[in-house]
Amino acid sequence: MEIRRGAYDDAEGIERVRIRGWQVGYRHVFPADRLDALELDWSRWAESLREPEPGYDCFVAEDDGRVVGFATIGPARDPENRYGELWGLYVDPDYWARGIGRALLVRAESELARTWDEAVLWTLEDNPRTRRFYEAAGWRLDGVTGVFDRLGVKAPIVHYAKRLSRATSRS
Repeated sequence: MEIRRGAYDDAEGIERVRIRGWQVGYRHVFPADRLDALELDWSRWAESLREPEPGYDCFVAEDDGRVVGFATIGPARDPENRYGELWGLYVDPDYWARGIGRALLVRAESELARTWDEAVLWTLEDNPRTRRFYEAAGWRLDGVTGVFDRLGVKAPIVHYAKRLSRATSRS
């Protein structure tokens, strides 16, 4: 398994991982029929990988030539851009519990630490597996909450923060 920077040719694989992650990981939150109806639309990935915006990056986990996970990072959504943000991290459910998510997270944190001292992320409040994963990696709830409105559901979301070490950005 290799972690590398995402490229234009990875767009379809990234979208397949995202869709499968939603269909399996969020089945307890969103309606099954709507999850099953999600369509592949990798055009947005293709565009963002062809011409990435400054400060944004994508990393993929590749196993035997197949994208099996990805992480996206960039400036935080706060108006002052004081933090970096882990925008997304998904691993194909067939590859869960193999260390791929952890490897992607380490790479993402390392890259974020090149620019920011702290990073944030959002996740569904009712996402115990993912929350345990982030908490085991040192991410902490910071009390900020919100609502994620998708597929006809308004799901509560929680905000995590982590102080980054510049030392990890050199590895």
